[in-house]
Amino acid sequence: MASAIVRSGLRSALSRGTSAPRSSPASKRSFASSAQHDEAAEASKWEKITYLGIATCTTLSIFNLSKGHPHHEEPPVRSNAKI
Repeated sequence: MASAIVRSGLRSALSRGTSAPRSSPASKRSFASSAQHDEAAEASKWEKITYLGIATCTTLSIFNLSKGHPHHEEPPVRSNAKI
């Protein structure tokens, strides 16, 4: 975003040539001023979702690991499986 503004400024300065420097007119207000607010709200939303996901994964892993699991008998060693 900032690089586009700088490029635009350089392009307009170069197109003017080397004439006497003019004072720039008052900058126009763009309608995208709420974009930063929207981006901040979106980042905040995803930060909350991330923390909720971490808590959910931690809770599920504790629950799953605390449950018992079956222990099976070891299968008999085959005679052709020599190391």
